Amino acid sequence: MNDRLPLFTKISYALPAFTLAVIGIPVYVYIPKFYTDALGVPVAAAGVILLAIRLFDAFTDPLIGIISDKAVTRFGRRRPMILTGAILVAASILFLFNPPNLTVTGATAWFVLWVFLLFLSWTIVAVPYESLGPELTFDYKERTSLFAMRDGLLLLGIFAAAASPALIKNIFSGRIASGGEGEVFFIMSLFYSPLITASALWCVFFVKERISTPRITDIFQGLRYVRMNRPFMILLVSYTISAIGNNLPATLILYYVEYVLRSNMADFFLLIYFVTGIVFLPLWIKISGKYGKKQAWLAAMAINTGAFFGVFFLGAGDTTPYGVLVFLSGIGFGATLAIPSSIQADVIDYDELMTGERREGQYIGIWSLAKKIAAAAGVGIGLFILGAAGYKPNSEQPEGVVLTLRLLYALVPCLCNVAAILIALAYPITEDVHSEIKLAIARKRAGETASDPIIDGKKY
Repeated sequence: MNDRLPLFTKISYALPAFTLAVIGIPVYVYIPKFYTDALGVPVAAAGVILLAIRLFDAFTDPLIGIISDKAVTRFGRRRPMILTGAILVAASILFLFNPPNLTVTGATAWFVLWVFLLFLSWTIVAVPYESLGPELTFDYKERTSLFAMRDGLLLLGIFAAAASPALIKNIFSGRIASGGEGEVFFIMSLFYSPLITASALWCVFFVKERISTPRITDIFQGLRYVRMNRPFMILLVSYTISAIGNNLPATLILYYVEYVLRSNMADFFLLIYFVTGIVFLPLWIKISGKYGKKQAWLAAMAINTGAFFGVFFLGAGDTTPYGVLVFLSGIGFGATLAIPSSIQADVIDYDELMTGERREGQYIGIWSLAKKIAAAAGVGIGLFILGAAGYKPNSEQPEGVVLTLRLLYALVPCLCNVAAILIALAYPITEDVHSEIKLAIARKRAGETASDPIIDGKKY
């Protein structure tokens, strides 16, 4: 169980993360604006549709996770779903990004149909794909390296997808008319749809699953075991609180830079943040290996919090100090993505010790739902409070709105991270404890009597 993965296997597993990133900023930000501004879909209707998708995810994410745990095929539990979901995602992008000439009612119906199918397909591929990672290796340090590779490519993919519309307009400037968003999305779909399918096929072909024969366990009993998994609950609550805080700046950065800093350099600051997170990720892998995952995660959150606290005190014209603080906060950004994923794999091992089953899908489904709830809460809370404070689009903002922006963008995320750090301090699985868990699992698999590890003062 102390297995190392070849670099080729890590890259093969990580590739779909890069291509699936197109479902982030383009679908959440650019596509709704295209449907509302160019095709006439009412803004309120688009908002209700996207909210309904979040509610739909609350059902589908855990369900797909459980299905992928219990699936039995000659090709494995995860891989058939990964490839099927990727093909459906590619097809949904082709249709969503290329609507025909329709009335407003027709365009609204088209948006509803294909955006729902896209997110359902995304769940079908994403939950089994993320569930595949923890079972590829049981090595404590190797997992951090694997998820750093995956989440590093995810960050690159998010940045590439966000920059794609502007890049396409520059490359095809002579062929795309002013306001030709439809042509931009057509080119994006021609690029990303085959790439998504190809990356999933590559992953499925070159990354092999471990043989697993799932037991037919009562779903509700499985959920009770999840609730009894104290290390997982500590991780889940801490990560979710931190994610809610981190989604506030992601939602409000355009408003903060324009109305507080009085600058038009938001894209440049985002570039600094993403690039810094990617560049420093290898360093965090080394820190995690030397000092432990928990300590590295706490340090990354602390750096992010300390740097961002200074943003609260900035005002008009403070672009240089803001850029420095963005750089400093970006140092820990990649670690706050990759290290919790690696820790999550360890708590899934703890679940096997309790239940005798590998149930990555159920845990990833719950984790995926928590991430989406955090994102929805960040967007909903931020925009609602900003509107209640008296925000007026495209105009000079009163002092109350500026103060609200500073509070929501900087201070509230810092408080969320402080709360997350305090909760994470109670996380009990160290490298030594994880070694005991692996040993106990191996002996129980072999039918031997094992000395159970002591976690939280109890033997399991």
